[in-house]
Amino acid sequence: MSTATARYAGHLRTEATHVASGNTILTDAPVDNHGRGEAFSPTDLVSAALGSCMMTIMGIVAERHGVDLTGVSWDVTKHMLADPRRIGQLDVTFRLPASLPEKERTILENAARTCPVALSLNPEIRQEVRFEYQG
Repeated sequence: MSTATARYAGHLRTEATHVASGNTILTDAPVDNHGRGEAFSPTDLVSAALGSCMMTIMGIVAERHGVDLTGVSWDVTKHMLADPRRIGQLDVTFRLPASLPEKERTILENAARTCPVALSLNPEIRQEVRFEYQG
């Protein structure tokens, strides 16, 4: 069975549907590439997928260790290259509670760096991952 079905909506916009849930997402080409920039671009989705995958894997590991990560947040910054146009670097910054013990910090940081999306990206895409412990 397919993971997603999609259609071209015109004007550099696509609509993809997650087959199992029926949830949909839109993409637009970015303004700097002839688009409207009113939704995630396809490369924005790659960026969001990296951060979300890292957080999901950290969440799985945290639950195994009885650690609650509710409220953890992160930002992803995408750096594009030209000729050919592609992602050159993704910067991910996680904000986690300062109360996490060192042992759990190490386990979670390793889990994030080995998420399936991180391991699937072309090695030419530089991944800069930072963990800030706050609070």
